[in-house]
Amino acid sequence: MTESASSHLLDNRWDDAKAAGLSESELLLYRSNLLGSDKRITNFGGGNTSAKVTEKDPLTGQDATVLWVKGSGGDVGSMKLDGFATLYQDKLEALKGIYRGLEFEDEMVGYLPHCTFNLNPRAASIDTPLHAYVPYKHVDHMHPDAIIAIAASKNSRELTQQIYGDAIGWLPWKRPGFELGLWLSKFAKENPNAKGVVLESHGLFTWADTSKDVYELTLEIINKAIAWFAKETAGKAIFGGAVAQSLDADKRRAVAAALMPQIRGRIGKTESKIGHFDDQPAVLEFVNSAQLRSLAALGTSCPDHFLRTKIRPLVVDYDSAKDNLDEVLAGLDGALDAYRADYAAYYDRCKHDNSPAMRDPNAVVYLVPGVGMITFARDKATARIAGEFYVNAVNVMRGASTVSTYVGLNEQEAFDIEYWLLEEAKLQRMPKPKSLAGRIAFITGGAGGIGSATAIRYLQEGAVVMIADIDQAALDSTVAGLGAKYGKDNIRGVIANVTSEGAVDKAFHDTLIEFGGIDILVSNAGISSAAPFEETTLETWDKNIAILATGYFLVSRAAYRIMKTQKLGGSIVFIASKNGLAASAGASAYCTAKAAEIHLARCLALEGAPFGIRVNTINPDAVLRGSKIWQGEWRQQRAESNKIGEDDLEEFYRNRSLLKRSVFPEDIAEAAYFLAADLSNKSTGNIINVDAGNVISFTR
Repeated sequence: MTESASSHLLDNRWDDAKAAGLSESELLLYRSNLLGSDKRITNFGGGNTSAKVTEKDPLTGQDATVLWVKGSGGDVGSMKLDGFATLYQDKLEALKGIYRGLEFEDEMVGYLPHCTFNLNPRAASIDTPLHAYVPYKHVDHMHPDAIIAIAASKNSRELTQQIYGDAIGWLPWKRPGFELGLWLSKFAKENPNAKGVVLESHGLFTWADTSKDVYELTLEIINKAIAWFAKETAGKAIFGGAVAQSLDADKRRAVAAALMPQIRGRIGKTESKIGHFDDQPAVLEFVNSAQLRSLAALGTSCPDHFLRTKIRPLVVDYDSAKDNLDEVLAGLDGALDAYRADYAAYYDRCKHDNSPAMRDPNAVVYLVPGVGMITFARDKATARIAGEFYVNAVNVMRGASTVSTYVGLNEQEAFDIEYWLLEEAKLQRMPKPKSLAGRIAFITGGAGGIGSATAIRYLQEGAVVMIADIDQAALDSTVAGLGAKYGKDNIRGVIANVTSEGAVDKAFHDTLIEFGGIDILVSNAGISSAAPFEETTLETWDKNIAILATGYFLVSRAAYRIMKTQKLGGSIVFIASKNGLAASAGASAYCTAKAAEIHLARCLALEGAPFGIRVNTINPDAVLRGSKIWQGEWRQQRAESNKIGEDDLEEFYRNRSLLKRSVFPEDIAEAAYFLAADLSNKSTGNIINVDAGNVISFTR
């Protein structure tokens, strides 16, 4: 929490008019979404809410008390009604009679499906007992930064008493599960005036008898902590004060852009990673501080935090005053090896006989003094969320270390959660990664028909995509549409004039900042022009060469350099044309430039092969629908050249083909997917014609 963030109180956003007429379950959803909308209340996917609701039993027709509680794997901020598990309260109570004690706690999770109400398919989470046994109708369990800052302090019990008196109790750390549910029940019954509990190292529980009351209570308790920290930290040195100075914004991005593909290449050899960069004030305050290394080494306190961020981050030895980037890059292998060795030692110290095998030993969070925070994960959303979680952890450390001594979660406890057999079972149930998961694609002409169709195909297979285009309106529209369908994390757009070396370099620089590298380039930006040879102007000739030859050179060179840096291989796909192999009368500039593309691809295939960089070409023909080049003069010119009307062009080209079929952007996209995927990992320097068959363009 920076000073402004730490002192800003949460707003009560409950709207009585909106809440009027909602059922108990709908009020629960309304409350949950309100709580999850502010990351200071709880992190993404963290915390849970519940309500004990009277429902008609579908078997007996009699009233039954049903626990509605956030199901496994959900997020309170974005969930819908189907995100709640529903369980018979009386059956949950019956579980107490078969509980065999702490040693057998995990087996109780297997009984939860037997308590399901109305055949609800939503799986109940391990946190269900934390709600079931509290003798109140409504329970909130949140992970507020300000509360965890109390919970993670050395004297957390005393601080809780000091701030809240007897209104809020305190319980020592206990891993969430059946036993903690019994603890909470016992505390609530023995302390009828208490409104909730702070759980050491973890978070906050609050309870009340209406949704509105528990919502307002949760905000009240958090706001009291925010106000207390604002008062207690005022005028004090945060994190021991600053020892490094932040670079200006452009320089921070430049350093991050240099680091990210280097790190990504070294940690992504067995599983591709996507990066995220964050240089918000809270991050910079921490990475520039005197206590950066000492606090970072302690790890996070809340289990939700470290499950996303690993046991601890890696602090990069960058000196913003000296700008020793070259030295950092030279020492990167050693730094990463040391982190992996440390993680392996942690695993060996803490493992049990039945522990799952050690997972990826690479860091998730990389802290760079003067620059910010870089995170890597298997997809963009997870990388971004990991960063958000570590900001939560920073906020916690800020508060705890200023008013007390910050205490990270005990190493063995951390391990027992990270390698919890129940957590491992959840991981094993995750769907198999898609074929392009973790891959980063860059597509020029991305807002056009072929470019956007290719982006869609890649997104469907799990890639993240940067689309580049010179048309701002088309770019914005395409990014918005694809983001709405495939997730905003997975698509970005950048304006790029492919004929400008500076513009191309900036576009790839932006891609590195957004995603951390590049694995796939689709060079697709294009124009079309037609004129008899002697009527072809120098301007027309130069424009075709500039966009279709020089442009392809500039973007492929930029991508090639990054791919070499990463040492992960890569795929470059040129969208050329049938006319690159077969000349057409009246289009000399276009045909010549397209031929140059094909030969450039072959040259690049020769040089890229030793580095695992494959370069292949697609030759479309007559992609009339959805293709920008067929809008305007080109359509008219080709119609005149073939002595037919514009409306007859599609039929003309279809009948001209051997297969008598039209070619669409989606057909080109399918070929672009094949050449980018591992399906073609033994192909380079090749040409695929997607033209429905044209004998004059057969490859030779």
